[in-house]
Amino acid sequence: MFIQTEPTPNPATLKFLPGLEVMGEGTADFPDAARAGRSPLATRLFAVPGVTSVFLGSDFITVGKAERVDWSVLKPQVLAAIMDHYASGEQVVTGPAQDGAQGEESEVVAQIRELIDTRVRPAVAQDGGDIIFRSFEDGIVYLHMQGACSGCPSSTATLKHGIENMLRYYVPEVQAVQAVD
Repeated sequence: MFIQTEPTPNPATLKFLPGLEVMGEGTADFPDAARAGRSPLATRLFAVPGVTSVFLGSDFITVGKAERVDWSVLKPQVLAAIMDHYASGEQVVTGPAQDGAQGEESEVVAQIRELIDTRVRPAVAQDGGDIIFRSFEDGIVYLHMQGACSGCPSSTATLKHGIENMLRYYVPEVQAVQAVD
């Protein structure tokens, strides 16, 4: 198995491309080891000292590291954990993917979701992250940033100057965009 790696805009995260499907549908975000229980892959990665977060995308795995740990030390251990997982034959996740879906929605919310899904998420996925729509209230769009986007120094600029400007252009009801946990 050959696993490629790519840097992300966030120096504390690295994107791993195993050349196989990771998540069939949706994404899974594990910001800490305590929340990794439903993913044998994430659990295995958190067993590597220095791993602080795991994000699973369609065909990639984004791993966050502790500040004190260097990628030259951590990367081979993460690669080994990913290879061990795929060799084991275990599922990546045991349970539903996260997609941010919520019941019936207004036409404005549907338009916001469509723009995020078609224009924002594919670009952000290339950097090893994801952005999930949470809600739209009083003109403000609330988005949850995952993977490499979570804690990335450039994510605030992307959110305000990129996503907010695009949404305000196409959806006049949008006044602002805000990140939420």
